[in-house]
Amino acid sequence: MSSVIDSSVVHPRASAFQGRERWVQLALGVVCMMAISSPQYVWALFTKPLLGQVGGSLATLQVTFSILIVLQTFFSPFQGWLVDRFGPRLLLSLGAVMTGLSWVLSAGASTDMQLYLSYGVLGGLGTGIIYVGVVGLMVRWFPRQRGLAVGVVAAGYGFGAIATTFPISSSLASSGFAHTVTVFGYLIGAVGLIAAQGIRRPPTELAAPASVPASGASPAQMLRSPVFWLMFLMMTMMSTSGLMVISQMGAFAKDFGIASTLVWGMAALPLALTIDRFANGLTRPFFGWLSDRIGRENTMGLAFGLEGLAMAAWLALHKDPLLFALLSGVVFFGWGEIFSLFPSTLTDTFGTRHATTNYGILYMAQGIGSILGGPIAAMIHHASGSWAAVFGIMIALDLAAALLAVFVLKGARSRYLARGAIAT
Repeated sequence: MSSVIDSSVVHPRASAFQGRERWVQLALGVVCMMAISSPQYVWALFTKPLLGQVGGSLATLQVTFSILIVLQTFFSPFQGWLVDRFGPRLLLSLGAVMTGLSWVLSAGASTDMQLYLSYGVLGGLGTGIIYVGVVGLMVRWFPRQRGLAVGVVAAGYGFGAIATTFPISSSLASSGFAHTVTVFGYLIGAVGLIAAQGIRRPPTELAAPASVPASGASPAQMLRSPVFWLMFLMMTMMSTSGLMVISQMGAFAKDFGIASTLVWGMAALPLALTIDRFANGLTRPFFGWLSDRIGRENTMGLAFGLEGLAMAAWLALHKDPLLFALLSGVVFFGWGEIFSLFPSTLTDTFGTRHATTNYGILYMAQGIGSILGGPIAAMIHHASGSWAAVFGIMIALDLAAALLAVFVLKGARSRYLARGAIAT
């Protein structure tokens, strides 16, 4: 028989505990995510001083960032399995130490290889453990509010670097690269380590909502399901589209002739990037919350369609610097929610027991997008001499993903769940 937890028979004391403790866990998860966001989001501040420290070319230096992202995403299934196997406190503590240490060791790097191993390898593995581990825990602590909870911690990752960008920039100017990454390496490592000490798994009886089995599909079972591969395809499409934008924002603005045009006293490009940062953070809890109320697939259709339509308007009105900045924010508002909607949908479908490992597998789609997005956009622009074809592909990917969500994924998930496919 199905092992279903009926919320009506859960002890009142346990219910009260869940109400308090889960919000503590959410807060600690946000702190962990904020602590490990800087290696990705402030990298652009480090390229110039690092060229002076290690020499070489910008191309070889940028390999460091590629290693960071690839290890953060493509090792996520293994990182998720480690969290499931050895527990979140130990692994998140290790991830925080590795992230902080990656910066401290980078301070003394004198060659590209040393930088690859410190900032790239240690940083990628450390941040990946925490990212996948925190998301995997939140879908278990918040069975009825998964979208909101995952959106909040994903926003913490998006917003975290806002707190460090200006202090790091100021420290680089006054004290140099080595001093800056040493101080901030110890700081982000300590903050993440302290927050990780309070992280723990939810009790089994609190992990599943009423009428949903408390266990779930193993990674092997999930990989045999066409529903998973449909979600993987859709997340890859959305990741590729969004990362085509992220990687080429500066080139868009320059070729459109508005990069330095003043809007509200700011150059159009920095203004757009500032708006994008906030929109990319706010969208995650908002659409996560909305999906808890109107359904995952309906929300995907709305959000993905919004991004596609915003991109079409963005291209049509690109010569207006104010509209360029504002519409770029709408584009990012329609993109960043993939990091709350997909993990929530995955856990709704395949259960909680292996949620961290399973999401680690799905998160590899982001890695594929990071490999495809930038290079494909650059190649198409080089071949056509115009950004119109690039925008056409991005719009097509977004609208196709929106249609797949509403007209294919919704029905496929319903049939899967109706067959009792979640292992119990």
